[in-house]
Amino acid sequence: MKNEQLKSVEEFKNLMGIDNPDIKTWEDLKAEIERNQKPNLAMLTDFYEFTMSQAFFDAGDENKKAYFDVFFRTNPLEGGYTISNGLGDIINFVKDFHYTKADIDYLRSTGQFTEDFLRYLSNLRFNGDIWAIPDGTPVFPNEPVITVRANIIEAQLLESLMLAYFNQGSLIATSTKRITNAAGKIPVSDFGLRRGHGEGTINGSKYAMIGGCTSTSNTLTGELTGVKISGTMAHDLIQFYKDDYKAFMVYARANPRNCVFLVDTFNTLKKGIPAAIRVAKEFLIPNGYPFIGIRIDSGDLAYLSKEARKMLDEAGFPETKIFLTNGLDEKKINSLKQQGAHVDAIGAGDNVLAPKERMNGVYKLCAVEENGVPVPRIKISGDAIKTTNPGYKKVYRFYDKKTGYALGDVVALATEVIPLDHYTLISPTEEWKTTELKDYTVKELQVPIFRGGKLVYDVPTVMESAEHCHKEFATLYPEIKRDIKPHGYYVDLSRQLLDLKKQLLNEYASSESEKVKTIGTYHA
Repeated sequence: MKNEQLKSVEEFKNLMGIDNPDIKTWEDLKAEIERNQKPNLAMLTDFYEFTMSQAFFDAGDENKKAYFDVFFRTNPLEGGYTISNGLGDIINFVKDFHYTKADIDYLRSTGQFTEDFLRYLSNLRFNGDIWAIPDGTPVFPNEPVITVRANIIEAQLLESLMLAYFNQGSLIATSTKRITNAAGKIPVSDFGLRRGHGEGTINGSKYAMIGGCTSTSNTLTGELTGVKISGTMAHDLIQFYKDDYKAFMVYARANPRNCVFLVDTFNTLKKGIPAAIRVAKEFLIPNGYPFIGIRIDSGDLAYLSKEARKMLDEAGFPETKIFLTNGLDEKKINSLKQQGAHVDAIGAGDNVLAPKERMNGVYKLCAVEENGVPVPRIKISGDAIKTTNPGYKKVYRFYDKKTGYALGDVVALATEVIPLDHYTLISPTEEWKTTELKDYTVKELQVPIFRGGKLVYDVPTVMESAEHCHKEFATLYPEIKRDIKPHGYYVDLSRQLLDLKKQLLNEYASSESEKVKTIGTYHA
């Protein structure tokens, strides 16, 4: 009977043109059909990834293992740190990495690829290794956040979407952390759904939670991840009824346990707040419901919040909270606090899911394996910041034993052993600048994610990553966290890595006069 069932599955696979050998049961087949009802994310890549892969294949190098680093060159938002993010979505992408028959047919239709190569793609799965720094960890320029070791074509085809997740995730988490850090103990809710970019806001709201938001207005993110959802009301409710009192009463009767009234549609002090107080006294309190709060979304937020506090207190509602929104970022929040604004909670939108900058993460080849040994590769540029650090590397963070503060990071070759009693940090651009470290603990930042294509990492929940972010962020000195001209964090290269980099630069230099004395003086 079992063989007859398996035969029927195989017949159906042949009928549907499904050639995945891993599909052996009806359950497998159902999952494959459901998976293929959505666009396959393996196709969400730059076209040159395929054309380069064809070249590797034609050269017979498809089984040669390569190492790639994901890193970034400068912190976004002129800040002193970046919050690493996007790994959770990268893991889901890599786990399901494959090409369907429809994908292969489309690639065939371009006329760019050989049948042998398309056959190779149809059976391709990720079988490599990935190491990464966990989501929510503060990271810094020019240190490998993610390292991929895989056959060159596997590694090549991961690039585009891996960078998209890393760049979006890290930018949103970093911008959010700047806002939540400025807010301090004031809770911040993610209101950025309508400011984001289509379906990308599902992940965006998740990244915002990791960055420190306490809730999100994004209902689908709440459903998918279990994070707390929250919301108030929009101006159109009040506009529809043309009267604050009537609109608030309608809303209160429908949502008596969740009344936060938006009071600035017509006139905050003369109409909005008095109407909210009236509904509270006439309906909420007599029926045993709380008057949770009011929201102010325009005008002079500092002045209006102080006047609102007076009005609420005088009306007998000292526990009623004041929510402020309207394009708030870390600078505006700091200004509000300096002005003595009364704010119990913040809703942040634009500057959470649509920061006014971009993340400059890149994916660069750093080594190619020959006879089982990673042989370093380097990219050289006349723009010194674009010259890469070669070789298969590890990142280590030093912590002060007494204070727990992070002292600095070192990027070292994977074969190096970091001593536990004394270490000298060396500036990668000005070698005469050194920092002697003693009385520290040291931690390797990257952890194994995939080994031989198998997931070996216990993927944390969103709120577990948020808690990790909170704890690791606390290890940064305040001078690194400040919003204006933050102190630079040490990210140095080990002596062995520095020497290797200079050696490769010298090898590629076109003449004796261009040979490198220090990294900082190199010009291509």
